Amino acid sequence: MARVLCISSQTVFGPVGNSAAAPVLQALGHEVLQIPTVVLSNHPGLGKPAGQPTPAALIEEMLQRLTQVGAFEGLSAVLTGYFTSAAQVIAVAKQIVILKAKHQGLHVLVDPVIGDHGQLYVGRDVAETIRDQLLPLATGTTPNLFELTWLAGMDDVPQAVKKLGVNETIVTSIPAGATHLRTEFYGIATKHYDIIKQQGVPNGTGDYLAGCYLGERLNHPAEAAFQNAMVRLEQVITHSAGSSALKLS
Repeated sequence: MARVLCISSQTVFGPVGNSAAAPVLQALGHEVLQIPTVVLSNHPGLGKPAGQPTPAALIEEMLQRLTQVGAFEGLSAVLTGYFTSAAQVIAVAKQIVILKAKHQGLHVLVDPVIGDHGQLYVGRDVAETIRDQLLPLATGTTPNLFELTWLAGMDDVPQAVKKLGVNETIVTSIPAGATHLRTEFYGIATKHYDIIKQQGVPNGTGDYLAGCYLGERLNHPAEAAFQNAMVRLEQVITHSAGSSALKLS
């Protein structure tokens, strides 16, 4: 069992962010410490949520207190996802630098949740700070196609992955359903589901994949972890098709 720190959004209903990633990490046998960057009643795709972001100063204080009580002893990995402000990103990046210095071989998976469908849905300063301060610390990253090309500033996928410079990079939403992991640069094509085209899939699959890959990666080499994560993802997609919220069990 590994200990994992997850920092992302948290929802009561409609699992995204921590609420999608933490359950699969736990199902794979890991202990998960969760810090929410924002707490919401529901995913915004289901309607306007109630909730509020976590102040960056509070995130920084929580990280300091967790250090003081020994919560990061034996830490194996950090997963970051959605941020509401550049100040949050800066606070988390500072802590990751400290944690990497203390824990040799720490896995740091950055899921750069910044946009999709051709546009940013976070502030440009947030996206730039993730690119400039978090990604250089990452051992793995899981951008969608838009996020990859925005972060790298180019449309050519192989070149964009190389420019990002993260050793293990999974890129989702590439046309024809391919997903790529750059260990020796190969891909797995996801199955084509007519039911998914007809009924749709709830939000949160990207967050689930990030948590699932990291959980598998803590148990297996990269290639096996990727393959196992894709099997689990396809099962969740099939199970959730046509539902209003992602079904994780």
